[in-house]
Amino acid sequence: MWENFKMDRLIVKGGNKIQGEIKVSGAKNVAMKVILAGLLTDKPIYVENVPLISSIFGTAEIVKPLGVAVKLKENHTMTIIGDGLKNHIVPLQLGGLYRTATMVMGPLLSRLGKATVPNPGGCRIGKRPIDRHIDGLKAMGAKIKYKNGFFVAETNRLHGAKYRFTTNTHTGTESLILAAVLADGETVLENAAEEPEVDDLIRLLNLMGAKIRRRKRVIAISGVKKLDGAEFSVMPDRNEAVTFAIAAIATKGDLIVDGTQREYLKSFLEKLDEACGRWEPISGTKTRFFSSPQLKPTNVTTSPHPGFMTDWQAPWALLMTQGGGISTIHETIYEDRFGYVSELRKMGAKIDFFNPKVASPQTTYNFNWKDKRNNLQAIKIYGPQNLHNAVIDVCDLRAGATLILSSLIASGESIISGIEHIDRGYEDIEMRLSSLGAKIKRIKGDLL
Repeated sequence: MWENFKMDRLIVKGGNKIQGEIKVSGAKNVAMKVILAGLLTDKPIYVENVPLISSIFGTAEIVKPLGVAVKLKENHTMTIIGDGLKNHIVPLQLGGLYRTATMVMGPLLSRLGKATVPNPGGCRIGKRPIDRHIDGLKAMGAKIKYKNGFFVAETNRLHGAKYRFTTNTHTGTESLILAAVLADGETVLENAAEEPEVDDLIRLLNLMGAKIRRRKRVIAISGVKKLDGAEFSVMPDRNEAVTFAIAAIATKGDLIVDGTQREYLKSFLEKLDEACGRWEPISGTKTRFFSSPQLKPTNVTTSPHPGFMTDWQAPWALLMTQGGGISTIHETIYEDRFGYVSELRKMGAKIDFFNPKVASPQTTYNFNWKDKRNNLQAIKIYGPQNLHNAVIDVCDLRAGATLILSSLIASGESIISGIEHIDRGYEDIEMRLSSLGAKIKRIKGDLL
């Protein structure tokens, strides 16, 4: 029974400024999908700038029983070889961990004509239904049934189709792109996601010989007979860039972040200007973030790219606890993404929930409104607040980053559990923050 208590924890002593220079890792939400591209070819794919995080190791484990070999190296390179593809079943224990599990359906249907995958996993921030890409696969000629926790799919041959997403879906867009590149004929995806990570996946697939074109929110894919290998470098992680930027400003530090593709951070930087947060471009993708005399309150509504990203709202809430006045955040992408609020309250944050008045919930919210529970979709953050130490628990990846940030500015020493969620998306976070002046360490396994 004691094994249940052997979970890693982070110990953070607050009150130290984050300063120096840090390089952003490769984007988690690209690197995971690059591994899936190995299902589409028997030629090797060589990848650079790969983050060594549990989401990548887990995705590699998902494709391994299917016959795809993934070799990860400490120098952040990866080789993917899919010449052994033979199996079409993703084991339940693997598929339930990461939402990339269902994304193998399209490639498997294209290569083997059948696929059996379990319900997807990932961070619990809402239902994250996959009905939109299941419907898209059906439109392309797949027959799909749900049985005993598995999606069972088969087809004689996938064909092109015109499919319109009812709401923005990053994963759904990528799933149908992966399905369409080897399908017969042309597939046109309307209302497709515009996130730059989607375009990075498209860039890789085109390097492999795919024929994919984008015009704003319309993506056209002309199917090809086969794909080749490629050499590819993963784009920097936008979420990590924002995390480090907020760490510097919240702790009244001074940090140069290398890997800030500012054209993809525009909505964040605009909101930072509104809050009187201080930043300046240095050169190329280097941006300096530094202490602000007094942060002002802001009103944020999350939305698909190019809007304010849902993954940024939790760390932004933490930053606004240090601003003067009342700030608001209205979450429209997921129905359950304020799990971190109770933990911030433990640390002295004053945050209230409310439901904004919206004319049409069905068109305002990106999730299935009919599936909504009793969650409130917005918060008011009162600042400035002096945060103090606490024993806190992480409920999802971005909440985990936020609670690390809160511990950095809190008085005293905080204990953070549930950090396996943080390890999904941040490589060696405690070591990297320590190199910037934070007092943070990982306690392995045993009870405290």
